Amino acid sequence: MAELHAGDDGYETLRPPGVPRPAAVLVGLVDRVDGPFLLLTTRTGHLRHHAGQVSFPGGRMEPGDPNPAATARREAWEEVGLPPENVRVLGELAPYDTVTGFRIHPIVGWVTPPPAWIPDPFEVADIFEMPLGFVMNLANHQRETRMRDGRMREYWTMPWNGRNVWGATAGIIVNFVRVLHWQP
Repeated sequence: MAELHAGDDGYETLRPPGVPRPAAVLVGLVDRVDGPFLLLTTRTGHLRHHAGQVSFPGGRMEPGDPNPAATARREAWEEVGLPPENVRVLGELAPYDTVTGFRIHPIVGWVTPPPAWIPDPFEVADIFEMPLGFVMNLANHQRETRMRDGRMREYWTMPWNGRNVWGATAGIIVNFVRVLHWQP
């Protein structure tokens, strides 16, 4: 399989020096009658990292987590009320390094949804599902640029239904779509 690297078309160069902090997210494919949907959240506005941004359920790896899949399942349980047994892990995408110093391990999982999503009020402002068909359409993958720390930065964005999925989350989605479109 073609190796996909982290960041926007390669490792991001603005990452603080030092060892990246390990984290994991659940790229959850929610099983719905009308097709699979990606499970996403909007982070609350007061958080230290990525406040108000759209993200996958996930977070830092804790010492008690045996692997990134365990972290992704634990974080999904804490953030959106998804029981770990409702996630069948399908695989892991290449790690994604962020400008804020995280090395994210995206864990792809098939999700049997609970009767209702339960947002953690401290971390999650909103829980929503984006149709997989929308993200599979390459026309919906857009590039934008902006200045950060005196340098121009280019990143992925996917406006959808009044929300703007961008940065690391959009980059992980683009990498996931690239894996699904891969042909030998």
